[in-house]
Amino acid sequence: MKNKYNKLVRDNIPTIIKENGEEPIYHTLNDNEYWLALLRKDTEELQEVKDATSKDEVLKELGDKLELIRAMAEYQGFTLDDVIKQADKKKETSGGFQKRLFLETVTKKEY
Repeated sequence: MKNKYNKLVRDNIPTIIKENGEEPIYHTLNDNEYWLALLRKDTEELQEVKDATSKDEVLKELGDKLELIRAMAEYQGFTLDDVIKQADKKKETSGGFQKRLFLETVTKKEY
């Protein structure tokens, strides 16, 4: 029986599959395919965060998202530290999300 996945997986997954007595079929993506697969994986990981039903599951899924961000950054020539510094810089100017502000509308001043 074959299960189709057609998705980006972590580097050790083929070895783990083999250790379980199964045979993985996979290939290495080119640059464009890899970037697109990273973007699709981001959507998948976000859904897994949404579907998490316990704090432990949320933590695990957030860890997966962080690893994905690391891979995306590296693909673009950045480090995770570069991304964190950029986030910190933006937080200094625009703030974070701790206040839970939800912008509803903005009324433009008429002169």
